[in-house]
Amino acid sequence: MPTDVHQHLWPPAFVALLRERGAPPRLDGWTLELPGEPPYPVDPADHDIAARVRLARADGLDRALVSLSSPLGIEYLPPEEAAPLLAAFHDGALALPAPFGVWASVRLAVPEPGTEGLRRELRRGCVGLQLPATALLDAAGWARCAPLLDVLAALDKPLFVHPGAAPPAEGVAPAWWPALVPYLQQMHASWFAFRAFGRPRHPGLRVCFAALAGLAPLHGERLVARGGAGERGRVDPGAFYETSSYGTRAVDALVRAVGIDVVVNGSDRPYARPLVRHRPPREALRAAPRDPVAPGLGGEAAVHALCTVNPARLLGPSKGVRP
Repeated sequence: MPTDVHQHLWPPAFVALLRERGAPPRLDGWTLELPGEPPYPVDPADHDIAARVRLARADGLDRALVSLSSPLGIEYLPPEEAAPLLAAFHDGALALPAPFGVWASVRLAVPEPGTEGLRRELRRGCVGLQLPATALLDAAGWARCAPLLDVLAALDKPLFVHPGAAPPAEGVAPAWWPALVPYLQQMHASWFAFRAFGRPRHPGLRVCFAALAGLAPLHGERLVARGGAGERGRVDPGAFYETSSYGTRAVDALVRAVGIDVVVNGSDRPYARPLVRHRPPREALRAAPRDPVAPGLGGEAAVHALCTVNPARLLGPSKGVRP
């Protein structure tokens, strides 16, 4: 079942609510306004459902998992603002046609995380929970989110850690700054916090880090040099890494650090293109040897691992995707 674990697609009702807002996060027509980023012109075709179905099929996917865009910061809005946006997203995303599945999101700006809301969305068919990395940057964050993670563990569902909202930049910064600096800093910190605080509390939880966890696993040598001698060579088979926005050099480096069994295909469509595109067996057989599917990663064997075998292990037996 070739899978892309990381896409974004905004249902029409969700778009309408963003346009009704008077303050960021909001849409002004098709221009996205966020507190920590420059105005972003959204291509309407990126959220055209029929067009995205065709694109997923062209990518050779049987399953494409969409999630709330955590950089919007909706999870941290006051409850009366977050609730209708989350409801519109879940209702619309769960109604999407095949091959789409959905990651759940929850309100975080409350005294206790919304475990009942999470249970409800998982019962409705969400494959697991997405949390912004900003919620998981340290021991306190993993402790605060522990009730949510207990729900996932009890229901054998995975966690997807995605970059959260970028803080407002001081002075002038290039347009790429949020994606390359705060987003990756968040992923880096959340991965180390998971290793130090999250994994001991949740030993069986399957976790997937977006954007190769900001390449945090490549710092293993420095970790050992700075006092983490017990960490030498330790690979967590329940910690996965999706490939969005990276190419073969970064993925190859990560595979050397953690192995290929925990790397999964994720594109971050519509904001980036996939690293690999799965091809049906007959098409793969007709493909010329000089046109490998994943150059530098092992060709068809790597594609099968990244797109099919590894996502199946991440998502587990209860995939929550409608036929």
